[in-house]
Amino acid sequence: MKYSFNKKQKNNLIRIIIAAALLVCLHFVHLHNGIMFLCYMVPYLIVGYDILKKAWKGMINRQPLDENLLMAIATVGAIALALYKTGDFTEAVAVMLFYQVGELFQSYAVGRSRRNIGELMDIRPDYANIETDDGIEKVDPDEVEIGTIIVVQPGEKVPIDGVVCEGKASLDTSALTGESVPRSVREGDEVISGCINTNGVLRIRTTREFDESTASKILDLVENASSRKSRSENFISRFARVYTPIVVISAVLLAIAPPLIRMTLLATAPEWGQWIYRALTFLVISCPCALVISIPLSFFAGIGGASREGILVKGSNYLEGLSKIKTVVMDKTGTLTKGVFRVTRVFPADVNRFDEAEILHMAAHAERHSSHPIAQALREAFENETDGCQVDNVEEIAGHGIRAQVDGRTVCVGNRRMMDAVGAKAPEPAESLPETDMSGTVIYVAIDGQYAGCIVISDIIKETSPEAVRKMREAGVSRLVMLTGDNQAAAGAVAAELGIQEVCSELLPADKVSKVEELIDGKGRVAFVGDGINDAPVLSRADIGIAMGALGSDAAIEAADVVLMDDDPLKIAKAIRLSRKCMRIVHENIWFAIGIKVLCLILCAIGAVGMWAAIFADVGVMVLAVLNAMRTLLVRNV
Repeated sequence: MKYSFNKKQKNNLIRIIIAAALLVCLHFVHLHNGIMFLCYMVPYLIVGYDILKKAWKGMINRQPLDENLLMAIATVGAIALALYKTGDFTEAVAVMLFYQVGELFQSYAVGRSRRNIGELMDIRPDYANIETDDGIEKVDPDEVEIGTIIVVQPGEKVPIDGVVCEGKASLDTSALTGESVPRSVREGDEVISGCINTNGVLRIRTTREFDESTASKILDLVENASSRKSRSENFISRFARVYTPIVVISAVLLAIAPPLIRMTLLATAPEWGQWIYRALTFLVISCPCALVISIPLSFFAGIGGASREGILVKGSNYLEGLSKIKTVVMDKTGTLTKGVFRVTRVFPADVNRFDEAEILHMAAHAERHSSHPIAQALREAFENETDGCQVDNVEEIAGHGIRAQVDGRTVCVGNRRMMDAVGAKAPEPAESLPETDMSGTVIYVAIDGQYAGCIVISDIIKETSPEAVRKMREAGVSRLVMLTGDNQAAAGAVAAELGIQEVCSELLPADKVSKVEELIDGKGRVAFVGDGINDAPVLSRADIGIAMGALGSDAAIEAADVVLMDDDPLKIAKAIRLSRKCMRIVHENIWFAIGIKVLCLILCAIGAVGMWAAIFADVGVMVLAVLNAMRTLLVRNV
């Protein structure tokens, strides 16, 4: 979507054009000095009245030292000099004119960045359809309670997170994930708010309130991103507060000190007009507009451009931190793998006591109410879930597994630690499994305290994971580490296929935190990438926490600093490259703006440059810096 001028910008553009046309016309007219003054005041006031107004308000509110006051002093002083000595009012009007051109350009750049954010804001739904006796009724999404059936027609946004209870359709998720490929949904599929229904009618049972839905959370993240400033932005704010009074004092000294020295020590003419002119030029050059405008704009545009690609950065401080990442620690399941498990083999400990069907039957019922992907794989493998078995006293033991009563029998399903805890002696995988089955996740089953056997469940590596690992190394990540709660054989097989050398397996959630803390003690910033609620503690502890595909996990979104809105691990490398591009542009603008300012200030002080050079130093540098800052919006091919 192209960005066009708003009403205020159009009015400013008209003022600039009228003032420029009058200035050109007056250049060819020769009148009495007093009449020329009145004539030149017309374009000056047309283009500069708002600057003078802001400068006056700043003085009244005791916040005078800003670029508006500097421009007012410099241009009014130039007019006074023209009346007193030169008779040339062109410079004063031109300075104000070109300053307003720069301001218009800056306003356009910010508006375009806000439009990119605004496109994301379009995910906010205006209404929800609920069925009543009189037909479909549109209501405020805030009024819809959990469990309500809502209807989403073709072309409408999904207003609230929920589960499809009737219908099938294709959903446009581009506003959320940056991906153009529609997502097909049907009965039983979860849908998140902010997607657009492109075809078909869906009836959705809501699972969240509107304020807790995905669209609301995303909008809250984006709207609050500007409040978290980077060190570079804070530096510019501190710099401007110190810099402005210094240059004002320096300009006053430049206007007064040399003439006094010439009068008292050198016994020559003071040349007040010349030194006051230099001081006024000094003020115009000194305006820190390029820094004050372009640095926040760079971060703002970077965050806005990233959001279009489905990368939500919670603040410019996190964007800056992301650029310094040297170590990336990744969870395996759901991050590098699809988290879609399938039962591949069942190995009974003693076929005379427990056969394969009985082991799978007991394990599936014990995991009946768990949302873990492994539990889902067990339930899918045992198709006869509604066989009337009674399941009671279900207890989930963190880092171990599940214990439950199935038809009065105590069934424990989990890892080796679980077996040790209940006194069931489970053999090592190498002793009980063929070598070809050791790459999967091994789930142990005990029935009534006796080891019954194990189930091998295999995960699937995401298609883009190998390329993602390569891209991260190309982006400057020097160390990649994979953490997982899986056994060493399964973790090693995945790591070998992806080319990751460092692997830590069989970890509890607390162990992952400890491992990340060890890595943080080393050199460089550490990022952790996870995808679910179990990763929230590690996401909080890492220098930068990246939640991937975690739109359904409140804890992960809250704990993370960066949220990737789909499951593609390629977005990790893209987020790092984008942050480094943004920081490169920020540093370019800082050095360029300060370098040109210092050079022109020195040349001005010795009389080597005049007001036109000041115009370039102020407006020209600002325009070039803003143009450079706008490059952070170009993120497609980063």
